[in-house]
Amino acid sequence: MFHQVWAAVLYLYGLVFNFMSQCPEHSQLTTLEVGEKESPDPHLGTWYFIAGAAPTKEELATFDSVDNIVFNMATGSVPRQLQLRAAIRTKNGICVPRKWIYHLTEGKGNTDLRTEGRPDMKTDLFSSTCPGGIMLKETGEGYQRFLLYNRSPHPPEKCVEEFQSLTSCLDFKVFLVIPRNQETCQLSSK
Repeated sequence: MFHQVWAAVLYLYGLVFNFMSQCPEHSQLTTLEVGEKESPDPHLGTWYFIAGAAPTKEELATFDSVDNIVFNMATGSVPRQLQLRAAIRTKNGICVPRKWIYHLTEGKGNTDLRTEGRPDMKTDLFSSTCPGGIMLKETGEGYQRFLLYNRSPHPPEKCVEEFQSLTSCLDFKVFLVIPRNQETCQLSSK
């Protein structure tokens, strides 16, 4: 009898623990679609890098020296191509311009972006519960990370907290918030 009661208690504890430890609803990881007939217009324009999350510190090390980053996403010179320009302000005040070309991969409902010159790199777009926000998941050889972007350089703190909670629940335990203490650099027009 004691063993049956003990088994029932452990079973109930397991149910409660499992319920309490579940990730937020996966609807927060809704994939953004850029289909054959849909334009990428909602994703174009200015974005500010806010935070990142990864399973290990090494996967976010590239952002250790960064104070802030502003991006501009524009359509490319050919269909299904996006041009990304960035102005990176380092913690020591230097401005570093960068450019990438993303190719939207073929396929129904696919939001897979491939970076030109980086065949190992894959980027997926996800909606964010934060107004004006978007999440990216980058994967490549030896790394994976979630990145939070927003139309505002200083989104509500709740947005960062929700991003951290979601990514932590998905076993992305290392978290980095970009300081954004300095003015953003000017984006080059080229």
